[in-house]
Amino acid sequence: MKLRLFKQERCCPRMGPGCLSAGLPVVCLFVVMCQTTIMAVEYDGGVVIGADSRTTTGAYIANRVTDKLTRIHNKIYCCRSGSAADTQAIAEIVAYQLGFHSIELDEPPLVETAANLFRASCYRYREELTAGILVAGWDKRKGGQVYSVPIGGMLVRQPVSVGGSGSTYIYGFMDANYKPGMNKEQCMELTAAALSLAMERDGSSGGVVRLASISEEGVERRVILGNQLPKFSTH
Repeated sequence: MKLRLFKQERCCPRMGPGCLSAGLPVVCLFVVMCQTTIMAVEYDGGVVIGADSRTTTGAYIANRVTDKLTRIHNKIYCCRSGSAADTQAIAEIVAYQLGFHSIELDEPPLVETAANLFRASCYRYREELTAGILVAGWDKRKGGQVYSVPIGGMLVRQPVSVGGSGSTYIYGFMDANYKPGMNKEQCMELTAAALSLAMERDGSSGGVVRLASISEEGVERRVILGNQLPKFSTH
């Protein structure tokens, strides 16, 4: 996850050698790349979503316990990666639109509708936004669903999806260990293990693991502290 902030340091190409000696403040925009690990998994009866909790600004950890699992509606959540400001703004806009849509229908909205609202915003503002979103939830029409909306605004449904900088370390692990028909507890354990692996290798992922299970019964959330995570390191 990325934050934008103003930082006083010598990184402006127009800054001359006399600026610092004169004691003049030099302010420039510190831009960093997307950094996080998020994932979502479908199981028989619902979905499990999970994320680490580290927000970074360059090499600085701005927040150790960020909640990247954002509620969009009662049984629809999103996992956010990319610019913290961009993803929070999009999530709030989609939640607002989906709330009105639900009132008009007089029934809970569909997960696919929420995913399409994210897709529309991410595609329309693809040149301005840095936002990778996983949309997951449960509805009475299609049950548990996971949709991926990567940077650029594409939309695809997947039984399991991962995102963020830490995802590159766990694609093979998920390919080898995810099996269709897994139950909730199996998916919870798989998600926790995958996130632990990513956090071990990716310097921009860390903190605690936040998990949530979404099904017809509602939402169950869990937090796994760093010292309680599975350990896989060989050194």
